Amino acid sequence: MKQPAADSAAAGQVPGRARAEKGEAPPPVEPPVITIGQLEIRYLLDGTVDGAASGMFELTVPPGARVPPPHSHSDNEEIMYCLEGTLRTAVGDEVRDLKPGERGYTPRGVVHGFSNPHGSVARALVILTPDIGAQYFRDVAAVVGVPGGPDPAKMAEVMRRYGLVLAPPKPAGAAA
Repeated sequence: MKQPAADSAAAGQVPGRARAEKGEAPPPVEPPVITIGQLEIRYLLDGTVDGAASGMFELTVPPGARVPPPHSHSDNEEIMYCLEGTLRTAVGDEVRDLKPGERGYTPRGVVHGFSNPHGSVARALVILTPDIGAQYFRDVAAVVGVPGGPDPAKMAEVMRRYGLVLAPPKPAGAAA
């Protein structure tokens, strides 16, 4: 007679472990959405937790959403693959509008950013190697979500902690 899952757990067995021992994959778990202002991040693979070399998340950017300032990653490469809508990317001096099925690549150390100045929601799959992890986005959400708006010094500290470097401001009159 098969024991219910609760009885198995009470007997010291972990249901997921029993599946793994039988060679069965665990049931899919819908990752929670991390909301930062209007942006949504749904981490699909957190390399800092799962031990993977890379991390992967889905990024949703509504039209006109406030986005992170231009920055670079000291230790990470980034690939964006557009799933829906049109996402504007700036990598170094190159600005492109990614449409579904198109990708962009940012080498480590190169200043980059993204925006959505178009009329519909944009969604992209983002891969970071090595991954900075979902905790970075939770930490940013905590700084952004405070009453009165984010403290720029606290935001810069969170970014620095995860190897992100804010780009220096462009001189007055320089093209955006």
